[in-house]
Amino acid sequence: MKLIFATGNKGKLREAREILEGYVDVVSPEECGIYSEPEETGVTLKENSLLKAEFFCARSGLDCFADDTGLEVDALGGAPGVHAARYAQDIARRDGLAEPPDHDFSANIDALLRELQKHPGEPRTARFRSVVTLICNGEPHFFEGTVEGHIAMQRSGTGGFGYDPVFIADEYPHCSVAELPEEVKNAISHRGKALRAMAQWLKENNPV
Repeated sequence: MKLIFATGNKGKLREAREILEGYVDVVSPEECGIYSEPEETGVTLKENSLLKAEFFCARSGLDCFADDTGLEVDALGGAPGVHAARYAQDIARRDGLAEPPDHDFSANIDALLRELQKHPGEPRTARFRSVVTLICNGEPHFFEGTVEGHIAMQRSGTGGFGYDPVFIADEYPHCSVAELPEEVKNAISHRGKALRAMAQWLKENNPV
């Protein structure tokens, strides 16, 4: 079975292929000749995930899955939340500064660490939450995953992507997710949990 993964993020694509190997053949939009992407106008992870899945399913003619992920930091009232990929833009806009590019995670991490400096002494507890939408035979199915942890004081590690260099998972409290081997990260990650739930659904339902 072939599924298009509605992402241009090579790190996400690699993670999904490793987790879903043996279940489905995962292809990227680029491999299907699709270079556009939808504007993420949803206000929840589920809405954005469904929006992306529908967009690429319609353009590829293939069954499709998409994810949307949020980082919820307790000291920041749950921010950046659904805006995790454009957090630095939101902060720059709020403060009247020049906006960095969308999905600039170096800028996003800088913004996150600066915002947390305004809350000294408060817990830096946080969680990643992912919603994966699978559109299979025209029907949407939803799968969720969460990983609890906290935000480090500074970056460490060069692996992973996104906020991984500053996120410390509860399961591995002595290093950032960016310092974990790929197979360990996949085993505990929010997206990995949601993708494995999707893989189990595919296995049990055997769609064609």
